[in-house]
Amino acid sequence: MANEIRTKYGHTAKDIAQDFAEQLKYTLDADTYHVDDQAKYQAAVLAIRDRIIHQWDLSRKTQRAKSAKRVYYLSLEFLMGRAMTNNIINLGIEKQVKDAFASLGYQFEELADIEPDAGLGNGGLGRLAACFLDSLATLELPAYGYGIRYNYGIFKQQIRNGWQAELPDNWLENGNPWEVKRPSIVYPVYFGGEVKVIRENGKDIYKWVPAEQVNGMAYDTPIIGYGGKTINTLRLWSAMSPAEFSFQEFNSGDYTEAVRNKINAENISQVLYPNDTLYMGKELRLKQQYFFVACSVADIVRRFKRNPNYNWKNFPNEAAIQLNDTHPSITVPELMRVLIDLEGLEWDEAWDITVKTLGYTNHTLMPEALEKWSVPMLGSILPRHLQIIYEINHRFLQKAVAFFPFQNDKIAKVSIIEESNPKMIRMANLSIIGTHSTNGVAALHSELLKTSMFPEFNQIYPERFNNKTNGITQRRWLLDANPLLAKKITEVIGDGWITDFSQIANLKSYADDAAFREDFNKIKRSAKETAAAFLKKDCGIIVDPSTLFDVQVKRIHEYKRQLMNIFNVILIYSRMKEDKAYRESFPPTTFLFGGKAAPGYVNAKLIIKFINNVAAVINSDPQVNKSLQVFFMPNYRVTMAEKVIPATNISEQISTAGLEASGTGNMKFMINGALTMGTLDGANVEIQEEAGAENCFIFGHTEDEITALKNNGYNPMDWVNKDAEIKKAVDLVTSGHFNVSEPNIFEPLLRSLFEYGDKYCIFADLRMYNDMHNKATDLYKNNIDEWNKKAIINIASSSKFSSDRTILEYANEIWKVKKCPVKKSKTDSALEDAKNN
Repeated sequence: MANEIRTKYGHTAKDIAQDFAEQLKYTLDADTYHVDDQAKYQAAVLAIRDRIIHQWDLSRKTQRAKSAKRVYYLSLEFLMGRAMTNNIINLGIEKQVKDAFASLGYQFEELADIEPDAGLGNGGLGRLAACFLDSLATLELPAYGYGIRYNYGIFKQQIRNGWQAELPDNWLENGNPWEVKRPSIVYPVYFGGEVKVIRENGKDIYKWVPAEQVNGMAYDTPIIGYGGKTINTLRLWSAMSPAEFSFQEFNSGDYTEAVRNKINAENISQVLYPNDTLYMGKELRLKQQYFFVACSVADIVRRFKRNPNYNWKNFPNEAAIQLNDTHPSITVPELMRVLIDLEGLEWDEAWDITVKTLGYTNHTLMPEALEKWSVPMLGSILPRHLQIIYEINHRFLQKAVAFFPFQNDKIAKVSIIEESNPKMIRMANLSIIGTHSTNGVAALHSELLKTSMFPEFNQIYPERFNNKTNGITQRRWLLDANPLLAKKITEVIGDGWITDFSQIANLKSYADDAAFREDFNKIKRSAKETAAAFLKKDCGIIVDPSTLFDVQVKRIHEYKRQLMNIFNVILIYSRMKEDKAYRESFPPTTFLFGGKAAPGYVNAKLIIKFINNVAAVINSDPQVNKSLQVFFMPNYRVTMAEKVIPATNISEQISTAGLEASGTGNMKFMINGALTMGTLDGANVEIQEEAGAENCFIFGHTEDEITALKNNGYNPMDWVNKDAEIKKAVDLVTSGHFNVSEPNIFEPLLRSLFEYGDKYCIFADLRMYNDMHNKATDLYKNNIDEWNKKAIINIASSSKFSSDRTILEYANEIWKVKKCPVKKSKTDSALEDAKNN
C-alpha cells in the first residue's frame, strides 16, 4: 500500500516509471494494441503532474494560512509554449524522468516533442506574461495569472508561393493534460440590457438588468517555481452557456436555434484574436476582455470574502491587481461596480480601494495602437460600466482643470472621452486615472511616456509614473533552451545564476580565457546543428551550420523594419554580383526571418512575400548562394525560438528609434551569446549600457533625430539618390527583378516607401545599417576569437534582463508583496486530505 501511494509522488526513476505505466493502463486504458504516441505523451504528463499536485495544494494552503498578499496578473495573452521540459527542470527531476522513460524503452525527447505549443498570445506581451509567472513562483511570491482559455491559439502559419496562409491552431484537439478543470468555480458574466435607478433611503441605487448571460469556468495550470517549492496558478476562463440548448426549439424541429445561445456564448473563448498593434475594434473582442475581467474580479473578491471578518479597507493589503496593457482596463469600472452596486460602498471609498489595488503596464509608444472603444458599442454591451466611466471622467476633469486653467486642448487630451464621431473611450487614459501606478517597460520607453505620450498626466500624477524594464526567465531561455551552454556556465561559476542571475557577471573573466572561448565556439556550433536539424524536420529548410546565422524573428510589422533588413540583403547580393573580391571575402551567411503578420495587415503580409521572393532569387543563384542564403521560417513560435536563438550570431533589433517599447527577443539573444545589431530603441539602449558599446553593433538615427528629420520634411528619395549603391538596389526592386512572373505585385510596398513618405525612415538608416553590418561580418570572418569574446561579455552582462529582477521591482515598488516560503513536502497527504474533505 505504501509503495502504491509512493507511485504518485516518489521522485526516483522507478517511481516515475511505475506511475507512467499505471497512467497508461488505468487512466488511458492503453495496451499493446491500443496505444499511440498521444497516449504515451498524456501518460507521461499525468505522471509528472502527480508530482506537482501535492506541492501545488500545499502552496495554496501555506499562502492562505499566512494571509499572504497575492499578485493577480491580468493578461489577455499568455504565450506559454510547451511545458514538459521546463516543468521537470523546475521540479528538479529531469534526470529521473529521462531515466524512467529510458528504462521502458522510450526517449523522453520524442514524448516531449508531441506536446503542442500553448500559443495563447500574439508575441512579446504574451511571452512576457509567461516569463513573469515563472519568476513569481521561483521568487516565492504568491500569485495568480488570469486569462482566457482560447480553444484556438495564435494561427499556424504556412507559406504558400511566398505568401502567408493562416490555419487554425487547434491546440486542445487532444486535450491539455497539464490543466485541471474546476467545475465548481463558475461565474456568471452579463452583457447588454439596461440600468434601472431605484431610490432607496434618499439614495440612488443602480441595478443592471442584463439581456445576456455567459458563464465562465476555471481551468488551472500549475506554474512551478525553480526548485519545486512554490507552485502558483495560471487560471484561464472558458466560456459556456448557462443552458445547453432550448428543448422548446428542439422539439419544434428548429435544430439550429436550439443550440444558438450555446454557440454564441462559447464563441467568447473560441479564438485568440491575431491582432496587431494597429487596433481594430470588434464587439467580440470587447466581450472577451470583459468576460475574463469579470470572472477574475469575481474570483479575487470571493477569495477575499472567504474570511468571515473581512473589511474592504484591507482589500488593497491583500490583493495587487496588475493590468498587462489596456486589454484588462475594464477592470477599473468593473471593480467599482462590484464595490458600489454589489457591496454597497460609497463612491469615494470604492474609488480609493480601486486605485490602491490596481497597477497598469503600458506597452506601446504608437498613438494609433492605444485601445479605444466606441461609446455606442460599449454602452450597448456594458451599459452600467459606461455610466461609471462617465462618472470617473467627470470627477477627474473637475480636478484636472486646476492643473490646466483655460487650456481646453489639454483637458481634451486627458479626458477619458474622445469627442469624435462617434465618441470613443480611451482605455489608456482610464487605466492611468484608475490605478496608482503606470509603468513603461524600458528606460527610454518610460521616459517617452512622460514626455511625449502622456505629458499632461505626468504633470497631474508625477508620482504614478515609473519604469520597469522587461526581463526574461533565464531558466526557460538558457537553462532549458541551451543546455550545453548552461552546463558550461555552471561548470565555471556554479549554478547560483539559475535563481540569482546577478551571478552571471562572474562569467566576465572567462571572456579572456582562450580555452573557454574555444568551448563556447564549439557549443555555438552544436546549437547551430541542433537548429538545422529542427528546421529540416519542422519546415523542410536546409541551413548550413557552418555559416554565420543572422536572425530577425518577431511579429511582422513595418516599424520593426524587416523591410530594411531585406533591403540590406539586396545590397549585399547586388555587391556580390558585381564585385568578385567582395563575394569571396564575405563570410558565408544565412539570413533567417520568422514571424507572423496579422491576417488583415496587408503590407505586413506583403513584406513576407517580398522576403520569400528575394530568398528564392538569391538561393537559386549559383554565383552567390554558396556565401549567401536567405530563408523565411514558417510558423515561428516558442518551440522554434528555443532552437534558433541559441544558434544565432547576429541578433537583428532594428526598429525605428522611439517606437519599440522594450523588446524581449533582444534579451533572449543576448543571454545566448548573440551580438546585437540594433538601433537605440527600447531595451537596446540598456543592452548597450550593460555590455558596452564596443560589444554591440548600434547604428541609426536616435529618437530625437528621427523627430527632427520628419519635422524638416523627410524625403526618402533624397537619401536614395545620394547613395549610388542604395539607388541600384532600389532600381533592382522596382525593375521587377524579384517578381518577374508577378508584375507590380510589390507596388503597395513601394508606394508606402516613396509616395507615402517612408514612415519608418528605412532609407535614412539603411546606409548606416549596411556599414555596421559589414563591420560585423568582417569581424566574424577575420577574428572569430574576438567575436566570441564579445559574445561571452554579452552573456556576462545580461543580469539586468532577468525577469526575476523585473518582478522584484514590481513586488517592492508597486505591489508591496512579500515572499511566502513553502516547505518542500516529503510525503503525500492524499489520505489525510480525503478525510478532511
